[in-house]
This record gives sequence, structure tokens and C-alpha cells, in this order.
Amino acid sequence: KGWTKELNLISWNGRAAKYDLRDWAPEREKMGKGVTLSKEDLLALKGLLNTIEL
Repeated sequence: KGWTKELNLISWNGRAAKYDLRDWAPEREKMGKGVTLSKEDLLALKGLLNTIEL
């Protein structure tokens, strides 16, 4: 396969930048479904993840 998961900061059409988490094929020719998060959403998720013991 060779797909990788990436977290990127993106801005579309001059709008405020958001964080985009999704899978990308080698050479970035295809992308999988992903999730887009605002900075506030990402910070909330980080806080929740920090409470989990792995």
C-alpha cells in the first residue's frame, strides 16, 4: 500500500487555516477520507487524548 496518515494545516479560498487529518497515497496522487478540525477542536481533542493511558 504505502499510504501515510498526515496532519496538515490548510487554507482554502482565503479562509482561516484548519487542520486536516487524512490518508495519502504514495506520491500524493490520491487521498482518503479525512477530518478537518479548527485549532480549538484540535486542542480539545489533544486534551482528551492526554487523559487516556496507553
